[in-house]
Amino acid sequence: MHKGLTRLLLVGFILVAAYGVAAGAVKIDVRYSPELGHFLVDGEGMTLYLFTPDPPGESTCYGGCAVIWPPLIVESLDEVEVPDNLAGEFGVTQRTDGSLQLTYNGWPLYYWIADNQPGDTTGHGVDDVWFV
Repeated sequence: MHKGLTRLLLVGFILVAAYGVAAGAVKIDVRYSPELGHFLVDGEGMTLYLFTPDPPGESTCYGGCAVIWPPLIVESLDEVEVPDNLAGEFGVTQRTDGSLQLTYNGWPLYYWIADNQPGDTTGHGVDDVWFV
């Protein structure tokens, strides 16, 4: 049992390193699905999620939560590229470790480690609190 948990945590930490921390410019785009409508993705097409328990402009997903829902970390808002026709406002919120997490209309943005391919939306509706 402990071996399985250790492996899961190790994979999670590797994925946080791969997904959560963006180096250089971060591109945001929009995808569409008939089931979900329009939703945000990063420059690689990986889906971005919001966590409804987060109060506006504040992330509450830390520890084990952030392992499976890696936050989208940016160096500054200036490095974020968004389509000109995308309505809404991007910003950042400071996490407890001092890093900056990208927000959209005040909602901190996250990845979901179970999404394997660009455009996957397997995290939508998880626990009725995670949404595209």
